[in-house]
Amino acid sequence: MSRYDEARELYAKYGIDTEKALEKVKNVSISVHCWQGDDVVGFDSKQALSGGIQTTGNYPGKANTPEELMADMDKVFELTPGKKKLNIHACYAIFEDGEFADRDKIQPKHFDRWLKFAKERNMGIDFNPTFFSHPNVKDGLTLSSPDEEIRKFWVEHGKRCIEISQYFAEQTGEPCVMNIWIPDGYKDLPADRFAPRARFKKSLDEMLETPYDKDKVYICLESKVFGIGVESYTVGSAEFCMNYVNSKGITPLMDNGHYHPTEVVSDKISSMLLFNEKIALHVTRGVRWDSDHVVIYDDETREIAKEIVRNDALDRVFIATDYFDASINRISAWVTGLRSVQKALLNALLQPDSLLKSLQDENKFTDIMAVMEEMKTMPMGDVWAEYLKRENVESDYLTAVKKYEREVLVNR
Repeated sequence: MSRYDEARELYAKYGIDTEKALEKVKNVSISVHCWQGDDVVGFDSKQALSGGIQTTGNYPGKANTPEELMADMDKVFELTPGKKKLNIHACYAIFEDGEFADRDKIQPKHFDRWLKFAKERNMGIDFNPTFFSHPNVKDGLTLSSPDEEIRKFWVEHGKRCIEISQYFAEQTGEPCVMNIWIPDGYKDLPADRFAPRARFKKSLDEMLETPYDKDKVYICLESKVFGIGVESYTVGSAEFCMNYVNSKGITPLMDNGHYHPTEVVSDKISSMLLFNEKIALHVTRGVRWDSDHVVIYDDETREIAKEIVRNDALDRVFIATDYFDASINRISAWVTGLRSVQKALLNALLQPDSLLKSLQDENKFTDIMAVMEEMKTMPMGDVWAEYLKRENVESDYLTAVKKYEREVLVNR
């Protein structure tokens, strides 16, 4: 009897069908962020990363061209199981033959190489306006700027991004999740908290005047507690974003590194599902002030996955990764994070949810604790190994990553 067969029998004692779990997890689509590969630099500007964002480290092998970034993503796809989508920022526009369009003028054609890349790999595409790392981030403000020319520039950028998102959805046949996040805020105590948020609301209202198919494009709004240089006040706070989303019928996006250290997104998912048809997640790992550490198989990642699965919401939650680390091999960082999310989802599918829910309704919390503790040492790793085997993915990815580093990355 194989280790997987033994694990299957052990899980069956709790009423868990590992075969069903394996079938489900392979069809959960995870949106893979492109910006881990080049430290969020993009191709439309060589301006330093700004807007409350910082990438630390200088590990060799950063992608410098679209070709290099796409090759790196292919290596990541090769080393990870499951269904994936491509997630790109507007700053990754690719201009041909010396052409350039500023962000308020970008068009679908500037992303056709990404579209071709996605189609060849049978992937959908998610999209993000890039409201940072640009000369028009004036005094740290974009859509909330009191400078009308600046504000209008970024409104136009948002409108163009809605059009591009619609194009992606039509061309790939899969819905496009378009996420709005702005870095706007102040380093020290502001004299006026109301006016910037009023301008932000006005800007979003103007952006949403752009026609789009709500069955094909899901526009999201993402909040944040603070960023570097905007420690005292963030225009796009959680309260602002939640109220705006519900007033407009768009989709909330929660990044689990964008809240206070004592807050957890896992606790928020059930509440958000009660009031929203769909929700979106950027799965990351917050460490103190930094929200974008590589995702690992930690408590919160597992709990987020459990909340999605136990609420039967795999078809209602858009899952994406969002982190960047230039202090270690970027390919390994990508693979580690993506595998950790997939592993957490498989673990969630191997929980006796029906049993635990019935025990809670019967107020049997002694039993709940005992069962939950028992599940922590169940042979999930053997089921994960079986999943990798069926997906033709090696368990050891570090050997392949180091080979790629020797043969490709160090020569850049």
